[in-house]
Amino acid sequence: CPSLKLREVASMYFTMVAAFLVILVVALQGSVPRGSDFPYKVPLDPQGLLELSWNVSYPEQAVNFQLLIRDLQFGLLFGMSDRGEFENADLAVLWSDGHNSYFGDAWSDAKGQLHMDSQQDYQLLGARRAPEGLYLLFRRAFSTCDPKDYVIEDGTVHLIYGILEKPVHSLQAINVSALHGGLQRVQLLKPNISIPQLPRDMKTMEITAPDVVIPSQETTYWCYMAELPEGFPKHHIIMYEPVVTAGNEALVHHMEVFQCAAEFDSFPHYNGPCDSKMKPDRLNYCRHVLAAWAMGAQAFYYPEEAGLAFGGPGSSRYLRLEIHYHNPLVFKGRRDSSGIRLYYTATLRPFDAGIMELGLVYTPVMAIPPGEDNFILTGYCTDKCTQLALPAAGIRIFASQLHTHLAGRKVVTVLSRDGREQQVVNADRHYSPHFQEIRMLKEVVAVFPGDELITTCTYNTEDRSRATVGGFGILEEMCVNYVHYYPQTQLELCKSAVDPGYLHRYFNLVNRFNDEEICMCPQVSVPQQFYSIPWNTFNRDVLKSLYSFAPISMHCNKSSAVRFPGEWEKQPLPSITERLRERIPRCPPAPEPHPAAPIPLNLGQLRR
Repeated sequence: CPSLKLREVASMYFTMVAAFLVILVVALQGSVPRGSDFPYKVPLDPQGLLELSWNVSYPEQAVNFQLLIRDLQFGLLFGMSDRGEFENADLAVLWSDGHNSYFGDAWSDAKGQLHMDSQQDYQLLGARRAPEGLYLLFRRAFSTCDPKDYVIEDGTVHLIYGILEKPVHSLQAINVSALHGGLQRVQLLKPNISIPQLPRDMKTMEITAPDVVIPSQETTYWCYMAELPEGFPKHHIIMYEPVVTAGNEALVHHMEVFQCAAEFDSFPHYNGPCDSKMKPDRLNYCRHVLAAWAMGAQAFYYPEEAGLAFGGPGSSRYLRLEIHYHNPLVFKGRRDSSGIRLYYTATLRPFDAGIMELGLVYTPVMAIPPGEDNFILTGYCTDKCTQLALPAAGIRIFASQLHTHLAGRKVVTVLSRDGREQQVVNADRHYSPHFQEIRMLKEVVAVFPGDELITTCTYNTEDRSRATVGGFGILEEMCVNYVHYYPQTQLELCKSAVDPGYLHRYFNLVNRFNDEEICMCPQVSVPQQFYSIPWNTFNRDVLKSLYSFAPISMHCNKSSAVRFPGEWEKQPLPSITERLRERIPRCPPAPEPHPAAPIPLNLGQLRR
């Protein structure tokens, strides 16, 4: 009957609609990650009252956040900014008037005033109470195409937080300057790397502080000397991870293990502050990095085909552990036995991993004038050096550690071939000298003979009254990328500096065009000549021009600090004919304009 067929069609239709609704509900439930789905974790505040966990979805180009608030008062600000400021920040805000709670995406202007964002890109996924506190789950896309939003990139991200201790009746009523807040630096976009299988004969060794009392001051660098057993044969380090004393997770900022120079038969034992006058000078020869960890980082794995050699002939038995304690609340009497656990094997892998220094030589001829907000210096590893020193099959870079001193703001290393930039090796456009770690690269970078590796550092000296020269001192500057690669070669340092003769011509030119006399006497050091320069616009611009065209002195050095044979002075700067194009984010169609509104949350009445 026709009526029967109609009923059948109607039944099928409503069955399909019901099935679609079930699928939709399941999909929506599945969009809220579970607690076990957040592999990365970091405390935001020194007391550990705020704990951030997150995961990264590269297919969706988004970060999922889980924020645990152990002691919820009247709300919280969480967000990102260029250097950790509360001005010009991109924020997710939870606030309460004492009865009702709200969540919204906001931004702050140059004066710190909060505004509701017309484009709500912090997507609330859920909120739940637990015995340990309130869990707030939300999502944020890497790039939103909203001019008020922060673009989440590879490298360092400055996270900021502020705790609301009193009820507020509106977002605009929040006084940012009166908040109890702070910042935490992390690498949000962790590489999606599969964990290699570990060998059965793997052993572990812990290099840890011997139950030290953390000094009751904001910043301490603690040094402890350890040593390998007598006659310890060659092994490969294949993995390492942090060992952090329970309760000190918010105080242990970063840690490094250095191997000492093999030229010394012994090193004195030491356990104390690294800047103490009691520290033996010989400890300064313990500078070969074996492991480095910073807050928020997880275990570091070497590729299956390579390991970092330690032990055996030509390798020092002495190791130096350095721990940076960040104790802004000046806790007293806190004891610590943190350090790094090394995983190693006697079954050597096919390749020894090596560490190569790229960038600028530690020399005062590379200088930054005072009062600069964006001064650039560039170091080169030239095609001539890689042609001579690298094997025909090339090398594979799998990790990198960027390094400057206090004025550094950005570091980028680019691979160039035949004058054309090929790919970025590592880049940190929000670099901080207070957050340095060895980072595994998202993809291995192949470098062949004749390639060039160009490292560019950007500095800010607005708070300085005299020139900043290159050197080892903390108020001097560096521009370095320690790349971890395999197979190990004899090339340990591939760096450059401006030709000294051309710098001397610069000093003569400045002396001729300025009323003040600048002594060019041979006994006057390069730093003193830089310090005596009157830094007007002309002198600044000429120095920038000098660094952009003058020939360079190349340091193409073996591990013995001896250069490879060849002519390395007055070398021409590499010629780059084709630059990498900057990626332009795809922007979805702009939504119809509508008033932005916060999302009400049922959290009950918050405490008074």
